[in-house]
Amino acid sequence: MKRAIGAIRQKGFSLIELLVALGIFLIVTGAAFTLLGGSQQRYRTESQVLNAFQEARLGLDQMVRDVNDAGYPPPSFFSAFAPANSASSPFAWSPNYPGNACQLGTCATPRDFDIIIETNDNPLDPACAPNCPVQWIRYVLQGTTLMRGRVPKQGGDPLNAFTGLNAPVPFVQNVVNTPAQPIFSYTCDTSTPPQAPPLPCPLAVAADNVPTSIRDVIITLYVAAPQPDAISGQQRVVVLTGRGRRINPNQ
Repeated sequence: MKRAIGAIRQKGFSLIELLVALGIFLIVTGAAFTLLGGSQQRYRTESQVLNAFQEARLGLDQMVRDVNDAGYPPPSFFSAFAPANSASSPFAWSPNYPGNACQLGTCATPRDFDIIIETNDNPLDPACAPNCPVQWIRYVLQGTTLMRGRVPKQGGDPLNAFTGLNAPVPFVQNVVNTPAQPIFSYTCDTSTPPQAPPLPCPLAVAADNVPTSIRDVIITLYVAAPQPDAISGQQRVVVLTGRGRRINPNQ
């Protein structure tokens, strides 16, 4: 049969046109996947930073609570016949505990990265109430891990209690404080005059620059994300600061 008069001849795409179209499609698709990959990397980085922040925040809150409870119950709360049921001091020190308190800066603890809190942090524990023993709670930085230990108060040097099965366990990971960025810094009650506000302990007179005079513990944590930023390659660090204030009297 003859082609109908007036029929229009249809042309297809040439090979060059197909290649150009394919090239444009690949460019657009590649750009889209690049943006998607960057977004996924950024999401992973932000998730790591958020997780590090949340872990550090929970740890910081616990440390502040422990410091607030330091020195409870005071020595006058229980009889001298039960020394394990009262806190001889808000903060245990080494060496010479429980003798004369050493000067801050010369003690093995408390120091910039090591502190032992003496308190009964759970006086309503049904297993031992109403005469629950006092606990020694230790925070110490080992490498980039802040460790926490908790043992019943006992005789002798407190540092010797945190060994073996009682050794501190990981508490906050990826802590990157440097010697110039202490975790713990202290203010001390002043005895002259009595109404004077607490001072940074190194500025206090020698008689006040001792663990028994510590009133505030300023806690600063520099916590890094587990992996460097996927885009910049830099380590992401969050800084958290808290202040624990001892509210229990020494006597």
